[in-house]
Amino acid sequence: MKNFWNNKKILITGINGFIGGNLCKKLISYGASVTGLIRNKNQKTLLFAEKLDKKVNLIQGNLENKNTLKRILLEQNIEICFHLAAQVEVGIAEKDPFVTWETNVRGTYSLMEAIREQRKKIKAIVIASSDKAYGDYPKNKMPYKEDYELKAKFPYDVSKACADMIARSYASELYNLPVVITRFANIYGPGQANFSALIPDCLKSIIKKQKFMPRGNGNSVRDFIYVDDVVELYLLIAKNLFVYPNKIKGEVFNAGTLKPLKVKDIIKKIFANENKLNQFKKIEKLFKNKKTSGELNYQYMDYKKVYKFFKWRPKTDFNSGISKTIAWYRKNISKIL
Repeated sequence: MKNFWNNKKILITGINGFIGGNLCKKLISYGASVTGLIRNKNQKTLLFAEKLDKKVNLIQGNLENKNTLKRILLEQNIEICFHLAAQVEVGIAEKDPFVTWETNVRGTYSLMEAIREQRKKIKAIVIASSDKAYGDYPKNKMPYKEDYELKAKFPYDVSKACADMIARSYASELYNLPVVITRFANIYGPGQANFSALIPDCLKSIIKKQKFMPRGNGNSVRDFIYVDDVVELYLLIAKNLFVYPNKIKGEVFNAGTLKPLKVKDIIKKIFANENKLNQFKKIEKLFKNKKTSGELNYQYMDYKKVYKFFKWRPKTDFNSGISKTIAWYRKNISKIL
């Protein structure tokens, strides 16, 4: 794996995000030449906290600007693109859907058009969709399957479903671009600076000794997958798409742990990991009479198809993943908060 990536010219949209930063870190260690598109130089991120910004080529610009994207692809001789950039905060999407549509939908078709117009060099395009794109399915239809219809309803979910379908159209016989779509479960781990997300919010309350306020009744069922496992899978998919484009072009791959938990049980595990069950008992009382709005009841994934194609399965169990994550936050939280 490592030899393949040496000197490969990579573009990561969303490089200044949580997953983009972790992917960038691994690619640098493998000797890749990484270019990243960033909207603004927000330095409260993994990229800057670990000084990865000094080891990559950062270009400031808007994802929605097709001409900027074309210039990057041409000048940097990009061979492989990971499209991870997105407006990911569900609350922002509900309050201001326009910004979410612009980034997640327009940003995706702008990138795909820029690639289509300069496609000679691009050998692999990996698009980060989401489990949210599926929309609401009952418990007896879980885990999500790749051939399920996308039935998204809420703004963030719809934006991911739109981007997903747009990207797949470029893999069709009409344009024949080397595109793969990934729909992964909730990703957690070192460097997640979105403190509106469940796990960073929990960890911040523990480290900063702040009161944790649940936003719902805690009964929603979710699947969480550790970021190192996700990075490994992204690299496997991109490498196979580069080497065997006709084998996996246009495919959709789900990935989760197939070990879903109620949100309240996830919170309990985090507090138990830190020997703070007494604090959790106080939080438990706050779940009562709370309603969860704008969220789906059940969401989780298996990894059957990615195992069939790549022999990949998640390696990190939740407890060890949380231990690694909180160790990173204790050391670095001041750099990202």
